[in-house]
Amino acid sequence: MMIQDNLLSGFPRAQLMSGATPLERLDRMSERVGIDLWLKRDDLTGLGFGGNKTRQLEFYLGDAQARGADTILITGAVQSNYVRSAAAAAARLGMKSVLQLEERVPDMGPEYYDSGNVLLAKILGSEHMSFPVGEDEEGADAALHARADALRAQGRNPYVIHLGLNHPPLGALGYVAAGQELCRQMRDFEAVVVPSGSGATHGGLLTGVRASGVAAPVFGVCVRRNSALQRERMATVLEKLSAILNVESPVSDNDINVWDGALAPGYGRLGPKTQTALEMMARTEGIFLDPVYTAKTFAGLLDLVQDNQIQEGQKVVMIHTGGVPALFGYRSALVGN
Repeated sequence: MMIQDNLLSGFPRAQLMSGATPLERLDRMSERVGIDLWLKRDDLTGLGFGGNKTRQLEFYLGDAQARGADTILITGAVQSNYVRSAAAAAARLGMKSVLQLEERVPDMGPEYYDSGNVLLAKILGSEHMSFPVGEDEEGADAALHARADALRAQGRNPYVIHLGLNHPPLGALGYVAAGQELCRQMRDFEAVVVPSGSGATHGGLLTGVRASGVAAPVFGVCVRRNSALQRERMATVLEKLSAILNVESPVSDNDINVWDGALAPGYGRLGPKTQTALEMMARTEGIFLDPVYTAKTFAGLLDLVQDNQIQEGQKVVMIHTGGVPALFGYRSALVGN
């Protein structure tokens, strides 16, 4: 079954992307790892230091515009790329932004709280809120709705971008489009590797690839939850995505591949595998990865090669989802290691 681009055009969409992102072959890394490795450069989406969230925000902010919103509210970790991108998107569209920062990563140095994405969001003029729990999506959403009610009482028209799974994953539509874009750029890849956190990027990309008629495995590298929990989350995201597209899903249960071998020591924590992968990419290709998503993803890719789930010589695409500003919030961890 094919999902055509004009189906996505039925959803309100803010114009935030600067165009299709490049697909680059990593020659030196390919030789080093023993595969034909390509990088989909979604770190170059063109808004506020780029990253995968730009694609997702096109659909959330399009919906917000259609509803006449003047303020957006969103939750993320302290060094969240999502909230930084949301603040940049709001600024571009003439909206205000309220960013709720969760305490997901314990025992971080002071620069974690005042540099990187935090600094950029402050430059963008965002209002900041704090939420003390890192694993309470419903509670975080409720706190945003309370703030939205207060803004509404002041005559504002707020729009909440939800964290929990009880709401339609509009952001995943951006990666349905990305999967189709990738398949237009290259159809003969034999595997794709992508971070798997909220599930929107992984689920959307998998749907877009399958809807384009490409059967290559899409491996989601767990960045927040173990593989059992992430598989459950992915099933829910894919079900909800199929519902909002109003089509039969082209994805089967067997298509949900999740890998948690690089997750330790947990979300936002810099373990030995993550740091090795980060430094290996920088020193081999001159490309920076971030500690939370892309370095874990590349570490997972290396594990998948070692485990022979990705085989020698295969053509593999890794999605670079951005996040480079977060590096500056991890200075103590990087230097200390």
